Amino acid sequence: MRSDVTLRRLDESLLRGLLDAAVADADPLEVMPPVEGPAGWTAERRETFVRFHRSRSLAAEPVGTTYAILVKEEVVGAARLLPLADAGRAVEAGVWIGRTHRGSGVGGAVLRQLLDLARAGGAQRLVASTTAGNTAAQRLLTTLGADLTRDGDAVTARLNLRDVD
Repeated sequence: MRSDVTLRRLDESLLRGLLDAAVADADPLEVMPPVEGPAGWTAERRETFVRFHRSRSLAAEPVGTTYAILVKEEVVGAARLLPLADAGRAVEAGVWIGRTHRGSGVGGAVLRQLLDLARAGGAQRLVASTTAGNTAAQRLLTTLGADLTRDGDAVTARLNLRDVD
């Protein structure tokens, strides 16, 4: 596993780097909810990205925990853990990694760290969603023992954290 990949809890000082990474290396639809208007990283989309993270991750009572993914101290993406209210001690994991860092082992290192953080926070189960075309994410999750279910283009992974080393 890569030792140069770290997760750092998102704060105001990392938020600008996260936006810069998204604009430089990801499509807006990969990293945030859809925003009306022309495609690409418009000024409105950039503002919405920052506002989204401030309202969900940096709020006085955050919805979940977001981490900046760093490779050698450079922000290259984000990972999050969101408690699932209707699933007992389960969390939903979400990850996006800039295109130039995909396929280099970053995702595997991030997922392992998320599993450790989820367990440390008391979670017993982890749920992750991806698309049918994201075979790399499916392979990572399956390697860790996740059960995958497919519904159209959506793939949901469920993982019992007690079963993962």
